[in-house]
Amino acid sequence: IPAVDCVKCGEALLTSALVERAAAVFDEYGADAWYERPIEEFLPDGLACPSCGGREFDRERDILDVWFDSGSSHEAVLPFFADLTWPADMYLEGSDQHRGWFQSSLLVGLGTRGAPPFREVLTHGFLIDVDGRKMSKSLGNTILPQEVIKESGAETLRLWVAMSDFREELRVGREILARVVESYRKIRNTSRYLLANLYDFDPARHTVPAAELEEVDRYALARYAEFAQGAIAAYDAYDFPAIVQRVNALTTVDLSAFYADVSKDRLYTFAPDARERRSAQTAMYVIADGLARLLAPVLPVTCEELWRHLPGKREDSVHLAEFPEKQQLDALADADLVRTWTKLIAVRDEVNRALEAARQTKAIGTSLGARVTLRARGETLALLERYRAELPMLFIASQVDLDAGTGDAEGLEVSVARADGQKCARCWRIVLEVSAAAGTEGLCERCVDAIQHGGMAA
Repeated sequence: IPAVDCVKCGEALLTSALVERAAAVFDEYGADAWYERPIEEFLPDGLACPSCGGREFDRERDILDVWFDSGSSHEAVLPFFADLTWPADMYLEGSDQHRGWFQSSLLVGLGTRGAPPFREVLTHGFLIDVDGRKMSKSLGNTILPQEVIKESGAETLRLWVAMSDFREELRVGREILARVVESYRKIRNTSRYLLANLYDFDPARHTVPAAELEEVDRYALARYAEFAQGAIAAYDAYDFPAIVQRVNALTTVDLSAFYADVSKDRLYTFAPDARERRSAQTAMYVIADGLARLLAPVLPVTCEELWRHLPGKREDSVHLAEFPEKQQLDALADADLVRTWTKLIAVRDEVNRALEAARQTKAIGTSLGARVTLRARGETLALLERYRAELPMLFIASQVDLDAGTGDAEGLEVSVARADGQKCARCWRIVLEVSAAAGTEGLCERCVDAIQHGGMAA
């Protein structure tokens, strides 16, 4: 506060003219001008001490309460920028500020405008090591951000922040960061896989209507929609760890371990414009586009890179794009379909265990060299009968037989043997017959058709 003291009698003096004069000086030179500029620049013309009439003054050097200083910062910032509003959308600081900056700002706002200067307050904990100790140089347990960035990149640091429950104390250590690096790699590699399979996909020309998509593609989109809906709700609640947990589950379990695996045959061996291949690309495009939008606040550089390589017309930057629309996500969601395919994937898990056992005993080489026989009863048999045509794709096996088991109880028996026939040189499936014609020697009927319709030869 620009008060002055009368040199003659020591009376403190503060007038509106003094305040206005000081404000003009501060506006030009900053608040430090009070200590750096000549006292005469702050004195209004004709200023005299009301007690003794003295005209010589010295500046008041008592320090203003720092909490009032910081608590009035909203008045120094928000009204002077066209793209800001009073009150602020949010005040963000550590948990110690409930009796500090948050409270002083609240008091100043209520005193001057009759309202808080913020719409929301978000508080976070403090950084500690894995043993719960405060980080300090004397303990030797500090981890500098620049070291993490140098070793693993800034995106890893950002992902760790999002994975941490900021409402509690934030634990960090080498082991924790190593797990974060692994999570980041999974997200990035899955995004790269999706993007790599869109190299010849034009959304304007090749998008398959929803009603014509393969059911496994609609399942993948339904799982993506579940993730997206949950992620948007988590953003609204500032529950960032839930977003990372959801994207880890989507990329690791739904996409990498399942969908990417069962889609490779269509993507790599079908003709470029085959509906089945374009169906998979349509699903991958929607998922990749949605991941870029939804993860941009957490992984801004990675998502910008993904965004710039996605096909189709779009905003210049992912940070200018909006989250997927609720209507779009509602249309993709399908709880009944998810329940059905969850059961099918459970069967796939059983088959995969049997295939791995057969590989260990050298009965087969890869799963494509296998003939899988399933014996089931009850609802399991009915489900598998309904999806009999999709079972080779589901198990990545060349041949699948389905028989009714004995008895009335539910159950599933799996046996694996070497498939009968010859190996297609292009798709590597074991088939009963391959072509002997010139130019297509050793290819199965499906691959011959793919090549004749624009597919690449082996």
